[in-house]
Amino acid sequence: MSATTTICLDPKIKEMLKNLKRHPAESYNSVVERLVNMAVDPEPLSKETIKRIEEGLKDIKEGRYYTEEEVAAELGIRDD
Repeated sequence: MSATTTICLDPKIKEMLKNLKRHPAESYNSVVERLVNMAVDPEPLSKETIKRIEEGLKDIKEGRYYTEEEVAAELGIRDD
């Protein structure tokens, strides 16, 4: 079942939505639905994954990391 709803949009936002249409006849409803589906993660990060990301960020802030160049040198990889 569908319903009609009127919303106020800034003209710039409406133009942005228009530019996101896959074809000129596509409805704004389809565009908004696609955006909403992209914004909602059906598989949110687990607590363990969040913990590991936080640990990685802490390592970076505290200088515990290797640059790409350092890893390449350690492995004997040349970038020519």
